Amino acid sequence: MSKTPDLPQAEPVRVLVVEDDAVTRAALSLSIEAEPTLTLAGVFDSMQPALAWIKTGALDVLLTDLGLPDGSGIDIIRACRQLHPQCDIMVLTMSANETDVLACIEAGASGYLLKGTPKGDIARSVLSMREGGAPMSPAIARMVLERVRTAKPSSASSDRKSRVLSRLTKREKTILDLIARGDTYGNIATMLSVSVGTVQTHIKSIYGKLSVHSRGEAVFEAQRRGLLKRSADSVAESN
Repeated sequence: MSKTPDLPQAEPVRVLVVEDDAVTRAALSLSIEAEPTLTLAGVFDSMQPALAWIKTGALDVLLTDLGLPDGSGIDIIRACRQLHPQCDIMVLTMSANETDVLACIEAGASGYLLKGTPKGDIARSVLSMREGGAPMSPAIARMVLERVRTAKPSSASSDRKSRVLSRLTKREKTILDLIARGDTYGNIATMLSVSVGTVQTHIKSIYGKLSVHSRGEAVFEAQRRGLLKRSADSVAESN
């Protein structure tokens, strides 16, 4: 009787942590190491060593603070987005300042959590982000929504909206609505009866057409331009 071959196991998600507070840094490291599907790619307490590591290191997720002794975490986000475009980026910080939040999203962050979030939730948020989620602390999510809600579109932005909508395919519009709703890549694939890889290909195309680099940035830009519609209607039209 032949032995059933072992199925290949997925590689653990490689997480880079940049945090200057020693206690928080240790807690984050322990939380990540306690999750079997995550592994620590590196741990740094300041910007410059992290930037040097990013040039040659391999990572899937960047978890960074903003206020670092020798610079800003936003510079790390930008470098990571440029050198590792497929990397998911999450900010963990004390700052709930709107300018910081928007700057991080525009730089490429897909998640933004305030310090005080339970460390176990951090690991779950990392996994959610890898599944296509955009984890944000409730106060941050409300701030972003309010910022978009109060933005007044100009005639120029209306023209840009029309141009972008004309470039997006019907399927891309549907997927954009669904990622804005918070659905994971797996859920979207199931709803549309396609593979996760196909969903990711569509999302890459959406990023290019919106001139963005992350899910959070895509949702923010789509909301700002008024490109979103009700997801249920969008799915019905796509099928």
